[in-house]
Amino acid sequence: MDLAQVEPRPKRTRSDGERSRQAILRGATELATIEGLEGLSLSTLAAHIGMSKSGLYAHFGSKQELQLATIDAAEEIFDREVTQPGLAAGGPLDQVLGLSDAFLSYVERRVFPGGCFFAAAAAEFDAREGGPVRGRIQEFHTEWLAMVVDLMREAQARGEIAAEADPEQIAFEIDSVMLGANAAFLLFADSEALERARRAVCDRLEVRGPTPDGKVTP
Repeated sequence: MDLAQVEPRPKRTRSDGERSRQAILRGATELATIEGLEGLSLSTLAAHIGMSKSGLYAHFGSKQELQLATIDAAEEIFDREVTQPGLAAGGPLDQVLGLSDAFLSYVERRVFPGGCFFAAAAAEFDAREGGPVRGRIQEFHTEWLAMVVDLMREAQARGEIAAEADPEQIAFEIDSVMLGANAAFLLFADSEALERARRAVCDRLEVRGPTPDGKVTP
């Protein structure tokens, strides 16, 4: 055979193993919002995604490894669905409103069947002692709040909110509204809770809400 005449195979952009891993993790993020991270088991996950348990064993060496990888996958989804669209708004005040609206949309669209992945994970692990899984959940929430605080400080420096306002207090209240709206929407399946949350954020930021061009009006 003349090797010069053999056409090279097209380069794969992602291996079969990587595609399988991503499918497993997507299924794990969905299942974890219903069964909890502790409820993740090879048997339940295999049934959920239609894969053999032996296939799962090939990707994850332990339950904790699966849990941590699931959290990482959920954060990638959160970044795509909430953080990136929220920060695509204009100034810092617009971005805080954008993040809040994107979060509520992420909940309303049932990106995960059990609501916000990180709200569910926090409720599951908040009373547990230490450990890498709890630590990873804490890290996510700390970074999320820090981002909102930084945006509020920037808005304050630009004169968009009062000089005497407490950025950390505002961030805490907005986060609390988001978590409350997530819980109410899941419990009552009523979008009114999400609309109330949108109004609450606008009231707290002392704006009238987004205009057709996506800006907020003082």
